[in-house]
Amino acid sequence: MVEDIRQRQTRQRQIVLDEVRSRCDHPSADDIYLSVRGKDSRISRGTVYRNLRVLSDNGDVLRIRVPGSDRYDLRCDSHCHLLCTECGKVVDAPVSYPEEWNKEIENCTGFKIKGYSTVLEGICPQCRCK
Repeated sequence: MVEDIRQRQTRQRQIVLDEVRSRCDHPSADDIYLSVRGKDSRISRGTVYRNLRVLSDNGDVLRIRVPGSDRYDLRCDSHCHLLCTECGKVVDAPVSYPEEWNKEIENCTGFKIKGYSTVLEGICPQCRCK
């Protein structure tokens, strides 16, 4: 019964989804909340967080777990991210994840790889120039 309620596409969930899909900057939940507040002043922070969780659980958006706060991505395909340890910016890595690593890891560990989340940490060009 609860699962049916979580799957229902509400107006507020659509607003949150549209906001994530309109951005390429991997926004945090707070960034999304502040943006959607301008479209619906009655939407609460809890509603935004809850809808982001449902949307990521459903595979409609990608949740990226990084230190500080989770970030959200409109791209749901398997890809890696870069995190600037100075300013906190998150960007898509411009190279593909080597899928052969999955087989090698499976052979070495016995785990069946179902997915991955790879975040490479470093300092972005803007922070390096400071």
